[in-house]
Amino acid sequence: MGSFRQPMRHWLLLVAGCLALAGCARREPLSLRMVRSEMQRCPDAAFLDGQEGNLKWNYTTGLELDAFLEVYGVYGGADILDYVSSWYERIIAPDGTIGGKYSLEKYNLDHICPGRTMLHLSAIAPQPKYEAAADTLLRQLRGQPRTGAGAFWHKAVYPGQVWLDGLFMAEPFYAEVALARGADSLWNDIALQFRVAAEKTFDPATDLYRHAWDESRAMFWADPATGQSAHSWGRAVGWYAMALVDVLGVFPAEHPERAALEDILRRLLETLPRYADPATGMWYQVLDCPGREGNYVEATCSAMFTYVYLKADRLGLYRSDARKLYRKLVRTFLREEADGSVTLERCCAVAGLGGKQMRSGTFEYYIGEAVTENDPKGVGPFIRASLEYEK
Repeated sequence: MGSFRQPMRHWLLLVAGCLALAGCARREPLSLRMVRSEMQRCPDAAFLDGQEGNLKWNYTTGLELDAFLEVYGVYGGADILDYVSSWYERIIAPDGTIGGKYSLEKYNLDHICPGRTMLHLSAIAPQPKYEAAADTLLRQLRGQPRTGAGAFWHKAVYPGQVWLDGLFMAEPFYAEVALARGADSLWNDIALQFRVAAEKTFDPATDLYRHAWDESRAMFWADPATGQSAHSWGRAVGWYAMALVDVLGVFPAEHPERAALEDILRRLLETLPRYADPATGMWYQVLDCPGREGNYVEATCSAMFTYVYLKADRLGLYRSDARKLYRKLVRTFLREEADGSVTLERCCAVAGLGGKQMRSGTFEYYIGEAVTENDPKGVGPFIRASLEYEK
């Protein structure tokens, strides 16, 4: 009997210790809990978004690590800073060359996004190589192919196509470079990107923005008259809204284009409640088809919109009951695990248009894409929304 009691005592102490740790975790703010949960699930950032340890210059990793840095800035934690800096240390060579299969000649706006996080990291721990890498990304934007109206193509392989996703990928980085380097001439171009994207993707029947627009109107997913894709995809509109509120956070107050950008944001935030699910207050995968059979309330776009409402309220751009909205987000999508970690449920894994997969942009296409948990495209905005709430 004595030989059994001693291991049993150790086991009980271990269980008690785990429960105590879980209890401590539950008392932490949710932004920090989500960061800790993700670091527990992926001890190396090279495993975020299913990368399996491969270093890839990827917007999803950059998006999530930027949220981690924001949490570090508020709550500290040397391990959080080390987690972020380790990924950038490995993927940026000493001379500033960007690794992870980055290629300037692809003119892929997705590849600008991790540069914003790099700027934030450089402000904490400056290194010449980060400045050199930022120069490369700015050189990409300066050479980025454009539509006749001046909007960036989403990628070189998508000629003439403007995707709402691209506004978040490029414009916050572009704006922070303009701010840091005193490049006032860039603000006009930044405003132009938002205005053209809004004009070309706006659907007057819904007061929403469609996922993308094809200047040639030749793509199989494009309406032959408008060039627009078939639907307003929740996350695409979320990308646009996040980009807009983030840029307005640094956009010069006296600039003549600022009022137009504020107006776009205000009209969008006035429209979105019409498309929310009455039961949860959250938004659907196919934004312009609320309640349609097969459609579902989706976490990434809901986290994005919640973040935008919270930040717009804090900046005085749009007043709303954003704190109540955040609590709905948590109730709808967050699951607590036994170990105190948290999980974000019902994230659309990926969606796009055209490409090798011949993605059609139909309702059936969007609802048929995989649904997953803890996708960086939801986790990053959730962390940022949590920080806004905690402020």
